[in-house]
Amino acid sequence: MAIKKVFVVGAGLMGGGITQVAATAGYEVTMRDISQEALDKSMETIEWSVNKFASKGKITEDVARQAIANIEPTTEMADAADADLVVEAVFENLKLKQEVFKELDGIVMEDTVIATNTSAISVTTIASATGRPDRVVGTHFFSPVPMMKLCELIRGLETSDETLAAMEEFARSIGKETVTVEKDVAGFLANRIGLTATVEAINLVASGVATPQDVDKAMRLGFGHAMGPCETADLTGIDILMHACEAIYDETRNEKYWPPELMRRMVTAGLKGRKTKKGFYDYSSGKQEPYWTL
Repeated sequence: MAIKKVFVVGAGLMGGGITQVAATAGYEVTMRDISQEALDKSMETIEWSVNKFASKGKITEDVARQAIANIEPTTEMADAADADLVVEAVFENLKLKQEVFKELDGIVMEDTVIATNTSAISVTTIASATGRPDRVVGTHFFSPVPMMKLCELIRGLETSDETLAAMEEFARSIGKETVTVEKDVAGFLANRIGLTATVEAINLVASGVATPQDVDKAMRLGFGHAMGPCETADLTGIDILMHACEAIYDETRNEKYWPPELMRRMVTAGLKGRKTKKGFYDYSSGKQEPYWTL
């Protein structure tokens, strides 16, 4: 099916990012949140971001202006009625996601593709809240969405080939590279691999083996990673990674995914990474500077 109109549920970091890249690619996007305040804040962030891309020459000023014009904020879920694609991007909570899917089930068209943006929760379980699990597909966009190239596509137990193909075509049309996760396992592919390294890196920092700077340097120079695990955690959001760890642990009971105590303490203290100006590094000056010492 041809996707022209996109409806994004959630105007937070992920929902706003997905809205931005879809609108920049020329799609008509309706972004929904429960409050006008959240929508206004997200629109301000999107406008700043697209203008930043334009100032760096990555897009033209005309494309930046058109991207903003392509976005229609709303507080009404009923506005999803004519969407070809719905992308749910609410908080990583199974009950909340199922409530959204149950509501959407009575609104969207019969052939609408419904994607859940999740980093670890079972797509099959989320899709069980609908009467059309064959039209549901998992998408794992990486944060921040406008910058990160990868999008994991996850096949739920009943996801149809047509649905998966439509989502793959859309993801590529907005500039993403895709990998397909053929079995709906907890954590999917990237997090199933990457979070074990993140957990171990945080444990090494917590036990005084090395600073975050040296942990990251070792992975960059020794293994050719573009960023080390502590830098990546700050970029993604330490709270987001913690919730992903919890989701995988809840399903697998594998202790290697249990969030380290330091990770939990940092989230409680508001040290969540770049978005709070401090995490494993200090970003208060606008640069990445050392924050932890041993």
